[in-house]
Amino acid sequence: MTKGTDRDLPQYDKLPPGVSNPVDMHVGHRLRLRRALLGISQEKLGEAVGLTFQQIQKYERGTNRIGASRLYQFSCILEIPVSYFFDDMPEQLKTPEGQQAGLSDGEQDAIDRDPMTRRETLELVRAYYRIADPVIRKRLLDLARSVGGVDGDE
Repeated sequence: MTKGTDRDLPQYDKLPPGVSNPVDMHVGHRLRLRRALLGISQEKLGEAVGLTFQQIQKYERGTNRIGASRLYQFSCILEIPVSYFFDDMPEQLKTPEGQQAGLSDGEQDAIDRDPMTRRETLELVRAYYRIADPVIRKRLLDLARSVGGVDGDE
C-alpha cells in the first residue's frame, strides 16, 4: 500500500437482531412509493423479478435488505435511476451515528404524514396523467391551484 493512503474510516456498528437498518427502511419506502405511483401491485412486481409478494412486502418494510443486482432490476422495471432509492434520505442517516440511532417515532410520523406517500395523492396523479388533452390537464391544474390557494410560481 502506498504511504499516505491510510485514513481513518467511519465505524458502523452492527444493529441488534430484529432491528431494521434505517437506510434499508428508506430504500424500501422509496420502492413502495414508486411502485404505487405506477399502479403496480406487489404481486406483479414480484412476478417481474421472480419473487413472491411477501418478499416485496419485506423489502418495502425494510425487513429484508435489497441487494445491488435486485435494486438494479427494480430501477429498470420502475424506470428510474438506482439513485432514486436514496433520494430524500434524512441527513442523519448519512452518518454512522445516525444509522445506529435509526428513525425516531417523530420522524416516522413525519414520513407517514407526507402527502406524497398517501394513496389519495397517487390516485390523483395517475388520474391526472390519464387525461390525454394537455389543454384540459392545464385547466385542471389551474383549477386545483386556485381552489388550493397556491400561486403558479411555487
